[in-house]
Amino acid sequence: MNTPNTVRLHRVLRAKPERVYRAFLDPDAMVKWLPPHGFTAKVHHMDAHVGGSHKMSFTNFSTGSSHSFGGTYVELVPNERIVYTDKFDDPNLPGEMKVTVTIRPVLTGSELNVVQEGIPPMIPLEFCYAGWQESLQLLAQLVDPEIPDGA
Repeated sequence: MNTPNTVRLHRVLRAKPERVYRAFLDPDAMVKWLPPHGFTAKVHHMDAHVGGSHKMSFTNFSTGSSHSFGGTYVELVPNERIVYTDKFDDPNLPGEMKVTVTIRPVLTGSELNVVQEGIPPMIPLEFCYAGWQESLQLLAQLVDPEIPDGA
């Protein structure tokens, strides 16, 4: 089912659900994997509990222009589900988005589903989808390797 202004992504990762879940709620991890190629990120604050808020910004490395966004954590089920809202600070990008992250254990690691709803109409869904593709590739590079202490 395709809903307007919605992107849906699916991945199977080698990492256990605990590592994937943590990558969505750890500010240091977020700046490493969430910004798509060509962007840097800064987490301004992250209060990861139901009702808590988050705010971050992406900066275009080529132009230096940035956009900030933030929202509220709606649902947190450890190692299984994260639901949060996002809203751009730019008034030209109105509306509130909802992101639902579902993680479930599979034989090879974790199955990850991400649904982002309510994307502002002026953002082409192809851009959003491509950005998420890059971000999830970076997520896999962060969470899949099991690196022992001292390495």
